[in-house]
Amino acid sequence: MIYKIYLLIGVVILSQVANSQTEGSAPKNFVFIEPDETMDSIILKAAHVCPSPRQIAWQELEVTCFFHFGINTFTNREWGLKNEDPLNFNPTLLDAGQWIRIAKMAGAKLVIMVAKHHDGFCLWPTEHSDYSVKKSPWNNGKGDVIAEVAAACRENGLKLRIYLSPWDISSPLYGTEEYNQHFINQLRELLTNYGVISEVWFNGACGEGANGKKQVYDWMGYYELVRDLQPDAVIAIMGPDVRWVGTESGYGRETEWSVVPVSKTYTGKVINDPRQSIIRGLYEPLGDRMDIDLGSREKIKDAGGLIWYPSEVDVSIRPGWFYHEDQDSLVKNADQMVDIYFSSVGRNSVLLLNIPPDKRGLIHENDVKSLEGMRKILDETFATNLAAQASIKIIPEYKLSNTANLLDEDNKTFWTPGKGITYCIIELDLGKETVFDCLMLQENFRNGQRVEDFVFEAWINDQWNEIIKGTTIGYKRLLRFDPVKAQLVRLTVLSSRDRPEISTFGLYKLPYD
Repeated sequence: MIYKIYLLIGVVILSQVANSQTEGSAPKNFVFIEPDETMDSIILKAAHVCPSPRQIAWQELEVTCFFHFGINTFTNREWGLKNEDPLNFNPTLLDAGQWIRIAKMAGAKLVIMVAKHHDGFCLWPTEHSDYSVKKSPWNNGKGDVIAEVAAACRENGLKLRIYLSPWDISSPLYGTEEYNQHFINQLRELLTNYGVISEVWFNGACGEGANGKKQVYDWMGYYELVRDLQPDAVIAIMGPDVRWVGTESGYGRETEWSVVPVSKTYTGKVINDPRQSIIRGLYEPLGDRMDIDLGSREKIKDAGGLIWYPSEVDVSIRPGWFYHEDQDSLVKNADQMVDIYFSSVGRNSVLLLNIPPDKRGLIHENDVKSLEGMRKILDETFATNLAAQASIKIIPEYKLSNTANLLDEDNKTFWTPGKGITYCIIELDLGKETVFDCLMLQENFRNGQRVEDFVFEAWINDQWNEIIKGTTIGYKRLLRFDPVKAQLVRLTVLSSRDRPEISTFGLYKLPYD
């Protein structure tokens, strides 16, 4: 796997391009910043950049799964060699249903199948290459891994997405003008033959091909095909809808903004583009994607525009992305996986967890055991919101209506202190002294991301004691701390880009002594 070669910011704007954004205007996931705008105006615009419908659906998935499976599984490689013998590919017990059931048990709502990795071997019987499962002994050359995964997804109620590597070290066309059409032909097969595809996942790997040349990818053509054939599909990583977090560790930023700046060079191109009302997509480099700060006031003050471009956090349950027998004892344990969940989903990102099938074509028992343990801990933790029956007081008492929305476990409802108010205190009486060690907060992210700083406190020994501080909330923020016993707690929003809209407040106890 490689995501680190090209990491560029992407935007697709499929609605009227506007030069201003106000509270009463229609939601937009892109806005221009004028050269002479004040900081107050920029911050207000940032507060009202919103996700598109496909980005909303993607964010609510929370956990997705990767399946890396192919020639590399059988040759014990991470990166394959060109034109390796298809006879190597011969799983004896392949059960895509088992993969999907394990992913569902782990909490995934969507899976991504690596249809073709950089080695070029195709897991479906493509008409545009002989380097595929049709030349393998598996199912006597009549098999189709993608079809089996798609059927298992439908049976188990999970969504399917496709990874198709643009880099193909085995294709004789790679590095020529003909390759882009070849790639589009294969992409078309995947987008038309397997039902609904909810996401297309591209990386930017661009090494040499079989002829020693590199390829200039036709990203615009790829995107146009996806939007035409699967209009609701998210285009991720080297695409306009979702960005890579910047590492493969499973850990997102503690301050993760979904609204990030776009360069002035980019906005100049948009303004001067004759297709201004429908911009299919443009790319502009925007700093270091591994920076710990992508969207603070300091980062956006000189931007040419702002976009909603949320973070995906990817990690493998094993050291490698493909299965290797010598890593059976190196599977991340349940506690490590829980820590990753809190540090990805709990930091305003979606977790993409790789679970590589083994040579049999099954998820290995060690991986299953770890995922079962993770799921047990998370299910026990979030089974009961200890604040669910709390009484709520707002300080100062300027907005008492709709406070029940904080505890209704519906992220579509929310409480807000009112127009123009960016500081507030939400005080909760739990009814009795209660032990907790986990805080969950959610913003009404459909209307934008706004909270910049908050502090959580508990009334202990006749005074307010700081338990933990935080910065961004976004879709979801999860914070753990040493166990606290208290009856009164409060959340203070110290700074917000516009009135905060808090949709969820939860207190929980992890199943540890």
